[in-house]
Amino acid sequence: MAKASVSMVKVSDVYESFKESLRLSNGLAGFNIADKILIKPNIVSWDFELPFPPYGVVTTSAVISALVKILSEYGFKNLTIGEGSLPKLRTTGDAVYGALGYKKLQERYGVKLVDFNQGEFVSTDYGEGFKLDLAKEALEADKIINVPVLKTHSQAKVSLGIKNLKGCLSKKSKQYCHGLGDEELSLTFPRIIEKLPVALTIIDGLYTLEKGPGPTGKAFKKGLIIASSDPFACDLVGAAILGYPAKEVPHLTNYANSHGYSLELSDYEVIGESIEDHQKFVEHDFDWSEDNTGPSGFKKRGITGLAIRKYDSSLCTGCSVQYNPMLILISSAFKGLPFPNVEVVSGKQQLASKGFENSILFGKCACHLNKNNPNLKKAIPLWGCPPDLEKMVEKLAKEGLECDYNEYVRFRHYLFDRYKGKEGFNLADWSVE
Repeated sequence: MAKASVSMVKVSDVYESFKESLRLSNGLAGFNIADKILIKPNIVSWDFELPFPPYGVVTTSAVISALVKILSEYGFKNLTIGEGSLPKLRTTGDAVYGALGYKKLQERYGVKLVDFNQGEFVSTDYGEGFKLDLAKEALEADKIINVPVLKTHSQAKVSLGIKNLKGCLSKKSKQYCHGLGDEELSLTFPRIIEKLPVALTIIDGLYTLEKGPGPTGKAFKKGLIIASSDPFACDLVGAAILGYPAKEVPHLTNYANSHGYSLELSDYEVIGESIEDHQKFVEHDFDWSEDNTGPSGFKKRGITGLAIRKYDSSLCTGCSVQYNPMLILISSAFKGLPFPNVEVVSGKQQLASKGFENSILFGKCACHLNKNNPNLKKAIPLWGCPPDLEKMVEKLAKEGLECDYNEYVRFRHYLFDRYKGKEGFNLADWSVE
């Protein structure tokens, strides 16, 4: 049996390097000119109100543009770009597509632009009572070209091709994938691909991201394109580049076990660049105190009287995007004195503990779970899916915790400004010439 092959190309010119990656991987083998092709980028979130650094977070428009141009040159005409970004977005995918330059691709090549969140979802039976609502556009495609980013993920360790398909789910199904027991994240989302015609995975490695998947992580210039017709093989190589053997990534291990894949790199063929030349460990998670009372940075600042339980995989993506902003806002309430014996719980399994004067319940799931918790002395519910930050500031102020929203605004500017003038970091990569 032939080894599954993965191409890895060092990027000089994105278009030419992309063509080379497709040639080495024979990535378009099996495609027919009449195929209805769906291109699925990773647009995990976007923001038009505050500075948003997309480095290592969002698939580059340079890669999507090169892909569309090459497909058009080969004669493919039935092309769609589709994504279901986080429901937190206040603007529709149409506005985001405009910001990314996709409207130009629509004008030049007739590409259809689809926001899954505005379309129809189809309940899809995976067997044994497991069902997910999948975007109709994804199910109806003849071929899907999956274009994730080369990045880490604070809950899943890596976020590559298999993880990127979570964007094809309805909001309800995305939340379902952050469950407990048999519905735990690493067991649920790897199954999404089983009902989707993914024919090619292309990992956009122009940048990579530590402590992802959002802009609070730190990005690095990487300059790689990784491609394969085999989605698992592509993710295996991507994970290795980030410094994670597949056997250390639960969802890859689960996928391999259920689909008969080897977890050993030696069982796959890597064509082009070598893994060893580009492999570098990238941290996936934030440092937390040993007693699980908050980020290690809080203790360094001398913050006491506050216990923030570390998020787990049951924290849905919407709340996870608001989690770091929540930390910034709560830390802004520190004025040198101890907090008034406050704890923060989140997700679907964290229960408020005894001995706290105030228990902040972050998000709808934590509010519902702790509704009748006898340990609660005083609950401060932050409702929402996810909670709104400005409403959170108002709510906490009523409870005597004076958070400064401007501190969060300054933090967002800091995230954006740390890439200004940095060699190799170019916002033009998210535009179409």
